[in-house]
Amino acid sequence: MAYPEKFTGFQVESAETWQNFHKNQFQPKPFGDFDVDIKIECCGVCASDLHTINGEWGPQHYPLAVGHEIVGTALRVGPKVTLIKPGERVGVGAQSWSCLNCRQCKNDNETYCAEQLDTYGAKWPDTGIISQGGYSSHVRTHEHWVFPIPDGLPSTVAAPMLCAGLTSYSPLVRNGCGPGKKVGIVGIGGLGHFGLLFAKALGAEVWAISRSRAKEDDAKKMGAVGLIATNEEGWNEPHRMTFDLIINTANSFDGFQLAEYLSLLDVHGKWVSVGLPSGDGIEMRNQDFLPNGCFIGSSHLGSRRETIEMLKLAAEKGINTWVEEVPISADNLKTALTRLSKHDIKYRFCLTNYEDVFGK
Repeated sequence: MAYPEKFTGFQVESAETWQNFHKNQFQPKPFGDFDVDIKIECCGVCASDLHTINGEWGPQHYPLAVGHEIVGTALRVGPKVTLIKPGERVGVGAQSWSCLNCRQCKNDNETYCAEQLDTYGAKWPDTGIISQGGYSSHVRTHEHWVFPIPDGLPSTVAAPMLCAGLTSYSPLVRNGCGPGKKVGIVGIGGLGHFGLLFAKALGAEVWAISRSRAKEDDAKKMGAVGLIATNEEGWNEPHRMTFDLIINTANSFDGFQLAEYLSLLDVHGKWVSVGLPSGDGIEMRNQDFLPNGCFIGSSHLGSRRETIEMLKLAAEKGINTWVEEVPISADNLKTALTRLSKHDIKYRFCLTNYEDVFGK
């Protein structure tokens, strides 16, 4: 298959103009021995994309094409690539490089490597080139972060799993989610809906925890046995000290009483936060942990091994992302990101129709 020397993508030129996408050419990093060039078929839209382009996460290298839930076809591979073959349908998530030599990388913790680089917005060493994401015609990625997509998994279902899905899946499997465990998922959104789907698929008794019962029917369709509404008086009492694990995906800490949530955990139960709300965070006191000796922590993405296991599980169990497909264009990107900023989505967007815009 032919491929261009320069790639084309929809870029944002500043935080002040984050709703305005411009179709530009850009230079990818030099092609390396372990690189894979991918012609993009579709790409999920992640809240990280929004927080990046609108400046909430600090200064960025503009112009920038975001997008890190990528599915496409491998066009060419470097001479030392062994994990991917040309013509394979593959995916790329939020990370595209790490050293692969440090303690973390050698222990399936490469997402915690001190030298890790993001799929978009990262400055490639020795080149000064800024990595560009999946709102583009192609992406060039080290083979370690290119994942074969199982045949039974539709591309638009798989794409959002490569960031949001993995962010929810990794803390579940790392913290014992499975048969005989009671697991809570706080927040029913882009991350939380994956938490429910995967916790159910892993065999746990899973409960949704939300401010109200507005999404109760959706939660049950995703596998929750019930919903706990935190706007109800005494909401935590019936479930006090009964949960083994709670994954917090909430995108806001407004009115968040951490002690009440932690009271749900059994002795040495775990609270793992994966959402990234803006603002000052929440107050935390040691007294909140004493009644059950619970643990609190976080999780970042997941390893290559976990990504491949997650995609295999999704294919075997028939897990379907709740996804709204959006043909890629400057106008549709503006609409989708604006809707995302207003939480007007159930529960993921995926950009499609790439050949109509970028050609075959």
